[in-house]
Amino acid sequence: MMNINHRPIFDTEIAEKLYSEKDGVDVKYVCTSALGSEARAMDIFYREIPHPEFGNRYFGLYDANNYGGVRGGLMITNADKIEDAEFGMVEVDGQLHYSQHRHDFYSVGGVSLDGGRAYFKRVGDMSIPAQWFVVKDGEFVDAPTI
Repeated sequence: MMNINHRPIFDTEIAEKLYSEKDGVDVKYVCTSALGSEARAMDIFYREIPHPEFGNRYFGLYDANNYGGVRGGLMITNADKIEDAEFGMVEVDGQLHYSQHRHDFYSVGGVSLDGGRAYFKRVGDMSIPAQWFVVKDGEFVDAPTI
């Protein structure tokens, strides 16, 4: 199992418990990320059995109050698109790190990451190699090479 620093928005254990009990299937936290080029991230969860009404296996929870002044509180959305995204990560002190969204300029150790799923930018200590991952069936795996 990979040691990844996710920096979630909400208490993911509470969300896992709530949605597992509500839906009657195991729900697990996967990551905190934008789905594409968005400038905000969401906590993304996975369920092996697709939702009976909507058909998705991933869903994202986000705080709508942080989206351009929109008032709405906790929102949920289909997040199946996360399996199409690539995660550029760096390992610092045995832990993998990633930028969560387009404007998440995140620094750890001697390196900074930016871009989320929109692009990958790494500055600082370039001796720390970038590693590429994707999400498949609720788990991070090595990204396929072209």
